[in-house]
Amino acid sequence: MKLLKELSKKGSNKFFIEDFNKYDIKIELDKNLLRDEVELPDINEVSLIRHIVNLSHRNYGVDSGFYPLGSCTMKYNPKISEEISRREEFLYMHPLLPEDMVQGNLKIMWELSEHLKEITGMDAFSLQPAAGAHGEYTGMRIIWEYFKDKGEERSEVIVPDSAHGTNPASSAMVGFKVIEIPSKDGIVDPEELKKVVTDKTAAFMLTNPNTLGLFERDILKISEILKEKGALLYYDGANLNALLGIVRPGDMGFDIVHLNLHKTFSTPHGGGGPGAGPVGVKDFLKDYLPYPVVEKEDERFTFKKPEKSIGRVRSFYGNFTVLLKAYIYIRLMGAEGLREVSETAVLNANYIKEKLKKYYPPLVDTVYKHECVLSGKPYKKYGVKTFDIAKRLMDYGFHPPTVYFPHIV
Repeated sequence: MKLLKELSKKGSNKFFIEDFNKYDIKIELDKNLLRDEVELPDINEVSLIRHIVNLSHRNYGVDSGFYPLGSCTMKYNPKISEEISRREEFLYMHPLLPEDMVQGNLKIMWELSEHLKEITGMDAFSLQPAAGAHGEYTGMRIIWEYFKDKGEERSEVIVPDSAHGTNPASSAMVGFKVIEIPSKDGIVDPEELKKVVTDKTAAFMLTNPNTLGLFERDILKISEILKEKGALLYYDGANLNALLGIVRPGDMGFDIVHLNLHKTFSTPHGGGGPGAGPVGVKDFLKDYLPYPVVEKEDERFTFKKPEKSIGRVRSFYGNFTVLLKAYIYIRLMGAEGLREVSETAVLNANYIKEKLKKYYPPLVDTVYKHECVLSGKPYKKYGVKTFDIAKRLMDYGFHPPTVYFPHIV
């Protein structure tokens, strides 16, 4: 496809902006910033519009076709969610309006928190964090303040080598020292964990199913190891899409979770945002949640500041329209629908694994959860990298899968 400068033909554009040279405009720029006259393409309007429309046809998204964006558990975003969230009652509601004028909005936030509590097995939620990594940072801040309040010097956070890169980054930003442990065949080995858990351990960050799409079968044993040392178990909710209505993080022993509403709960996920990464905690941590949180008093909804709150982590109350879209999705699906989402995701992942394993072997040939990770290593001897395969898929109109992680494959 030609570039605009290649379509340019002198004299094509018969429309001229008024000559500004007759005005005495003084622009004093550093000599290093001065340049010759900008060579803008000379192109007529209809050719420009055709060029832009043709470019738009080359764009690819979930509305265009299959979108296997790996761990992000991309899914279809119902158009009704977009339509409702764009209603002026939501879109133009100013965050500084008094509580009495936004009772409907507060009710939605409170009910969303109640739904998330039921789905995850947590006791309280903050909807303020604006992204997954933001939720991680918030969770780590809560853990830091919790142990500081107890007078315990716990400076270490453990992560498996299969972890999302944001896990160690979020921990380090708060001030923790990050300890990485190897995982056998992609699964955390409790014996390896025992070697590094000490009285300095604050938490173990874990995604379950993990980044390889494998369920951490020893999760209850892992939880016991941490509890014996007084450490906490943190749940990265990136892959909750595999567990909806089947098992809850809180029932597996997790003390704190962050969710990705822009993944699991079908809100748009692209263009750099907006996102939402709510943080849920067990009862003993709820006083440390960021403020404000929405509480129900009789039939009225109000903002409250938890007693030992870590403070605000974002302006106002979070990305409200994203929260609204997640709320709509949960209400549309219901409990049975959410469970069906996970069951279908697991079925699809194992179907594609069986279809492709002859050509791209999985790290472990077992039952996967919401996603499977395949390897392009058999083609290395031909000088072909997995990245080359991904780019070739694009030539045939397929969106390539994620290829840059997990790093242990």
